[in-house]
Amino acid sequence: MPPTRDTLPLEAPVATVDPVLAALLQEEVERQRDDLILIPSENHASVAVLEAQGSVLSNKYAEGYPRARYYNGCRVVDQVEQLAIDRVKELFGAEHANVQPASGTAANMAVYYGALEHGDTVLAMDLNHGGHLSHGQKLNFSGRQYHFVHYGVDRDSECLDLATVRTLAQEHRPKLIVAGASSYARTIDFAGFAEIAREVGALLLGDMAHIAGLVAGGAHPSPLPHCDFVTSTTQKSLRGPRGAFILCKATHQKAIDRATFPGVQAGPLMNTVAGKAVCFHEAGQPAFREYAQQVVRNAAVLAESLQSADLRLVSGGTDNHMMVVDLTSRSLTGRDVADRLEEAGLVANKNVIPFDHLKPRVTSGVRFGTPAITSRGMGEDEMRVLGQLIADVIGHLDDDAILERVRGRVRELAASFPIYSDVRYAAK
Repeated sequence: MPPTRDTLPLEAPVATVDPVLAALLQEEVERQRDDLILIPSENHASVAVLEAQGSVLSNKYAEGYPRARYYNGCRVVDQVEQLAIDRVKELFGAEHANVQPASGTAANMAVYYGALEHGDTVLAMDLNHGGHLSHGQKLNFSGRQYHFVHYGVDRDSECLDLATVRTLAQEHRPKLIVAGASSYARTIDFAGFAEIAREVGALLLGDMAHIAGLVAGGAHPSPLPHCDFVTSTTQKSLRGPRGAFILCKATHQKAIDRATFPGVQAGPLMNTVAGKAVCFHEAGQPAFREYAQQVVRNAAVLAESLQSADLRLVSGGTDNHMMVVDLTSRSLTGRDVADRLEEAGLVANKNVIPFDHLKPRVTSGVRFGTPAITSRGMGEDEMRVLGQLIADVIGHLDDDAILERVRGRVRELAASFPIYSDVRYAAK
């Protein structure tokens, strides 16, 4: 007997079709409501972004680009993708945009495939000093397919030293230089990197995955005027869906589009492209500019609060949305501290520090960021409270009574700045 509409529950919600998964979704909503997310690479996307990402566009396969697809039925998704392209180009002042990459690593991969040949030399930031896996880590595709030379931070200042970058560039003559980081709390001098790239005849990639929202809001210098290529994720300070995009000069348009499709991806996630379109629209509003400025103000105050509690910050502070606490003098590990903070409802992440003597799964540091808590509406006063709560946990790591007191205060703060009040997947 062929299936009937009754046996294919297209109209039923997840709570009816799969109550086990619905319960897990509800549990995650409540975790995000009740905990305070301090991981700088995480944020709270708007309900509008979530709605677009969960839309019927998930059903459409759309290999190719607008008006040049390999499948029929793309009349609507062509308009959706073009909307996202137009919005991100306007937002950042780009000549060309590709909004199909599914992740920041996929975006970087497409740039490498479009600009390099196998084995070419690339100069990028060392992962152990704040770079990214896709910037040449030896087990990542990037480190396996290209010859990466790495620059790091100065041992004393723990800041990038462009003189050292210049020396390495002159010695190794890279075909591409990558300027960008996943754990660097200071302003990146993209103009300085561009000058070095010109001197050695290299192309320049600006990876702004972490700071894209700050750039959009005028809270960090833009890499766009200086770089041949710019890559970014959308889920961090830009507060969009999990995904990525590539911006480039018009001269590289064909190479980047071909490298993305059919080079590293096939059919794009059109529901995520729709979420990106919403994200770019939101980031173009005056309220987002204020949000980006507040993210930076909050980070500065949180950093000051942590320092006033005698916690040492890598590089001595922050210029952007993140900071890394060095736990070496406390004889603590980042893993242990991050685990105890999570028990208290403060979700941060363990993180290596420059010249770390501990392994990446343990680390001597813990990383904090302000994008998500700023999305909740918190300001400088709350940052001072959070700094003290973090210091209380770190200073009394084995004291369950203090941890429970901090947990209670975190619940109060979270309740005062609620999120996703109307989002429900299942009953408690």
